[in-house]
Amino acid sequence: MNRPKMASEKGVPSNSRVMMMLAQLERMNGDLGRQAETARQLTAKILHLIQTQEKSGKEVMSKGSSGMEVILASLENTHDVQTILNILSILTELLTIGRGRRVGVFVSKGGTGILFQTLLSVSKEMPPSEELMLQLHSLLAKVGPKDRKFGVAARLTGALNVTVNLIKQNLQNPKLLLPCLQVLRVYSANSVNAISMGKNGVVELMFKILSPYTKKNTSLLKVALDALGALLKSKTNARRAVDGGYVPILLALYADWHRNDTRHRHMLIRKGLLVSLRNITNIKLGRKAFIEADGMRVLYNTSTECLPVRTLDPLINTSSLIMRKCFPKNRLPLPTIQSAFSFPLPHVPGSGPGGYSQAPGVDDVVDESDDNDEADTENDTENEEDEKDQPSPNDDIETDLNKLHPKKGPGRPYEELRVYERFFVELSEDFQGFNFESSKTCTSTSLSSPFSSSVTTAKTPPRPIIVPTAQALSPKHAPLSGLEKNPPLPPSTSSTSYSPPPLTPLELENIHVSKDQEKKQDTHIPSTDRHECTISSLSKTTEDENIEKELACVLECVSLDTLDGVVPLNTDHRGGKQEDLSATRQIQSPLFLGGLSSRRSGGGGSDCGSEGAEDDTTEGAVLEVPDTALLLPLHDPDLYVEMVKGTLSVPQYAEVAYPDYFGHMAPTFREPLLERIYGVQRAKIFQDIERLIHPNDILDKVVYDLDIPSCPVIEDDGESLKFNSQFESGNLRKAVQVRKLEYDLVLNSDINSNHYHQWFYFEVSGMKVGASYRFNIINCEKSNSQFNYGMQVLMYSVQEAIGGSPRWVRTGTDICYYKNHFARSSVAAGGQKGKSYYTLTFSINFKHKDDVCYFAYHYPYTYSTLKMHLSKLEALRTPQIYLRQDVLCHSLGGNSCPLLTITAMPESNSNDHICQFRNRPLIFLSARVHPGETNASWVMKGSLEFLMSSSPLANSLRESYIFKIVPMLNPDGVVNGNHRCSLSGEDLNRQWQNPNPDLHPTIYHTKNLLQYLAHIQRAPLVFCDYHGHSRKKNVFMYGCSVKETVWQSNISATSSDLQEDIAYRALPKILSQIAPAFSMASCSFVVERSKESTARVVVWREIGVQRSYTMESTLCGCDQGKYKGLQIGTRELEEMGAQFCVALLRLKRLTGLRNHQHLLDLESDIIGSHAKVASSCTTTYVLDEDEPSFLEAIDYSAESNDEETEAETENTTEVHETLEQLSDSENNHKD
Repeated sequence: MNRPKMASEKGVPSNSRVMMMLAQLERMNGDLGRQAETARQLTAKILHLIQTQEKSGKEVMSKGSSGMEVILASLENTHDVQTILNILSILTELLTIGRGRRVGVFVSKGGTGILFQTLLSVSKEMPPSEELMLQLHSLLAKVGPKDRKFGVAARLTGALNVTVNLIKQNLQNPKLLLPCLQVLRVYSANSVNAISMGKNGVVELMFKILSPYTKKNTSLLKVALDALGALLKSKTNARRAVDGGYVPILLALYADWHRNDTRHRHMLIRKGLLVSLRNITNIKLGRKAFIEADGMRVLYNTSTECLPVRTLDPLINTSSLIMRKCFPKNRLPLPTIQSAFSFPLPHVPGSGPGGYSQAPGVDDVVDESDDNDEADTENDTENEEDEKDQPSPNDDIETDLNKLHPKKGPGRPYEELRVYERFFVELSEDFQGFNFESSKTCTSTSLSSPFSSSVTTAKTPPRPIIVPTAQALSPKHAPLSGLEKNPPLPPSTSSTSYSPPPLTPLELENIHVSKDQEKKQDTHIPSTDRHECTISSLSKTTEDENIEKELACVLECVSLDTLDGVVPLNTDHRGGKQEDLSATRQIQSPLFLGGLSSRRSGGGGSDCGSEGAEDDTTEGAVLEVPDTALLLPLHDPDLYVEMVKGTLSVPQYAEVAYPDYFGHMAPTFREPLLERIYGVQRAKIFQDIERLIHPNDILDKVVYDLDIPSCPVIEDDGESLKFNSQFESGNLRKAVQVRKLEYDLVLNSDINSNHYHQWFYFEVSGMKVGASYRFNIINCEKSNSQFNYGMQVLMYSVQEAIGGSPRWVRTGTDICYYKNHFARSSVAAGGQKGKSYYTLTFSINFKHKDDVCYFAYHYPYTYSTLKMHLSKLEALRTPQIYLRQDVLCHSLGGNSCPLLTITAMPESNSNDHICQFRNRPLIFLSARVHPGETNASWVMKGSLEFLMSSSPLANSLRESYIFKIVPMLNPDGVVNGNHRCSLSGEDLNRQWQNPNPDLHPTIYHTKNLLQYLAHIQRAPLVFCDYHGHSRKKNVFMYGCSVKETVWQSNISATSSDLQEDIAYRALPKILSQIAPAFSMASCSFVVERSKESTARVVVWREIGVQRSYTMESTLCGCDQGKYKGLQIGTRELEEMGAQFCVALLRLKRLTGLRNHQHLLDLESDIIGSHAKVASSCTTTYVLDEDEPSFLEAIDYSAESNDEETEAETENTTEVHETLEQLSDSENNHKD
């Protein structure tokens, strides 16, 4: 029977020379032993053809050719040394070119097993052929990285031991040692192999190969270090290296190579030494040995010397990672992680994240052993996510179809809900006693209950409200009535000027304020944070037609009216005309607002003092400051103070912060995202490491401490800054002076909680001009922050405010956010051990000597500001506006929760007009459930002012809807400086499913309002909860959709299950067209399990509101649209609130007219385009946050991708590829 001819590629003649020889070799396969000489000659000829003719190799490896099978079969069947050498050479030639695909073919044909079999048979010869071993291991080194089962096969066949023994016998034979080490490096990638080789003494063997600096055999050393690094990933081997005393040896070798490799030609060897150290220090014993061997100093000194050379960044990054890992975990300088303030609850919650309590005598700041082996994993790098057990991308998506469909009816019976009828007077009002004719000429209407009086009535007697006086008066100024004269200058041997003692805080009850009334009446002050109505006045006959035309186009601007006139909303406020700042108020003695007049005239401050303050003998000295009541029509300092008197706080604050008193005027200049300077984070980390290297340079001086309630501000010799946070919404628990110009700051936990450290708002004084101060907020919790991507902190200078610029400005340089060396206890980390806090660091150069400056996470908006704002809104009301302000309930802390109703008055009390009035659809808006998301209040401010404005659009909007608004759902959290929780210590936006009337009164009553509306068949057309987002840019929405949730999951659903009106997408789409800060691409309509108790999901599911949204506004800035590259400000946030209202008007037009089908067609197109994107997007679960996982690359001291890179490159044989992938990764921080 004839043998079948060898298959060959189409187009390749089967009688080509190489194919003919392979066919001949195939026929000899059964009898190679007796035809050994012929086999030698034949394989030699085949090798010659492949070496000299490129096409011969292509013919053998071509698709459909069986040449590889023939070669492997011949290798398997022959025992002749020369024939084996020839075949190995043939394979080497074939696999060297285009090795990726060809090696894959080789592995798929079983080539790896045949090589191992050959290796075993050759090893049995005594002595084994060195040339054969060299060829075999060279070939195995090529094949190993492409074969996933390589390590397992090597161990099972015994090839592993053959290679190890060969290395032991040939330590002085570099030629053979190199390929053996290359194979060993691949073996070590398998953890079982690594442990097995460690027991076999391979770790000690590698250290015998390593040597101090030499120019010989550098390739051998590089491969040996790669193999050692792979072996040391095993904890067992790492312990063995520590026990063997190899940590000091590695440090000495690294220092020697660093010292002698002056031309940096052997960076990969130095890198290999660092990788071995990095893997050893993954265990507790390794870190201890590293510290004992003075490793911190060695790596710090060598890294410092490498800093000027950019190409050495991989060495600096790895050194930094090792040092930070070995830096001893420090205890936060706190007695407990519980808040410095406590509030007794009606009853402690039985479960949930709130109601934190700690057993007596238990230290909750650090664990007994934070640095334990449980946390020692090779993946515990600076690259890790904050949560260890992070679920897979789609684990959090709701897959229960029953939960994805709204309930049939509200849970509470109607009898219990009828008490809420009093909040909906407008639904039954007949206006029979109202004179519509006279109201047209009136300037006000009495429909509203006097909210201003209700909110300022406290349950306790009013306490003195004090303006903080952080600094002292200059000796130049006259003594004030009721105060002692400045003491005489004491004798001094230095030239340092004497600083008099600080003023006693002054009670606002005794303040005498005189305003320049003539100026107020005669001078028109444009409102700098209002917006020009670009829509001309419309006549009554053509108003509807013009509004229809206006809404048909994409709105580029929105209108807001003011009391005094109309000013631009969307003018180029970042480079436009400067405001008129001539309006002032004269504040007479005894109020000097903290002695700021002295600081102005005493030097360093702006020259804005009044004439009356120059005479030292004048008893009634006068300070002239901007009258912000004129500059900001909706801000009144006197009214603000009155509102503060009715605000109840747990610490019983008696001070008013200057920014809240003066007010904020949006800047007229651009505030671009801060461009990150290369290496800034690494420099900050090295400064932190210096604390351990040079401990004598550290002052460690506490200058402010809320845990000393009797005296939180610690007096000193004037060489330290002064801090304060004892005012509404303030948050700073402790300040520690680390160096002369550097301070560690600790934030306070939310009351009745042990975490949520993010919001800060504090005062700084006593600064010097020309010095660069560094501030480190050291107990942040999130694993990343927008501070790494262009966001800056906010600063308010009182000197600037008095000089005519009362505003918050983005400030700070060298800003970065990174994991630090302060231990986070398992109590604070949800049971996880070995976690650390994060540091937000920034540097400030103060412009004015002895200024008083305030720093905040975002633009503050206090509860008292809201009350003042609502009171001022009364003045905007015209006879055509229906405005009612009610008190929905009182919070746990006794503060009122306001509820607003805004709509248009009916044209008359005729049945038709009253019917139209009562049957307007309802819009329900809420905000500020999370106190630290102050941007939500600024957006709400924009919405409220637009709704109360006299523009045609606002009038049409009021005629279209009835607005029910809860502008601040968590007043207690806002007042007390919390970031996320209420006084119960719980996230109120996780209580909507089953709110407790005692613990969560605002949520309980707001939900009941909505349930009442659902009972009477008046569920809102739109529900929107305003939020802020800390880790994403732009403004966007979260909604609820059955269909899109199913698309994102793998659950099966019938077409009936997916029937859904897609109109829920209309409002976000409209916003994306008219609001420059809004991003449709960032919106999500997926329902997640972790969000099932949020307002958005509960209102959608239980109340049946299809258009139920959370609108998230960035705390940072925008990366698209008109505001791309800019940080967001109050002007843009207020504009967003106004544009949200305009979008509602456009929504009514699109859903109420005959072109409704056009809307659906448009939205269908959007759905289609979105589905393509959604399929590639993932929705991840983030613990206790209304935000998805942060998708931008995390940058920690520029080594963010170092671990992943090495995992991909260490086992390759391409040195240049490795070098490229280990290049600097700090550039990855950009969005």
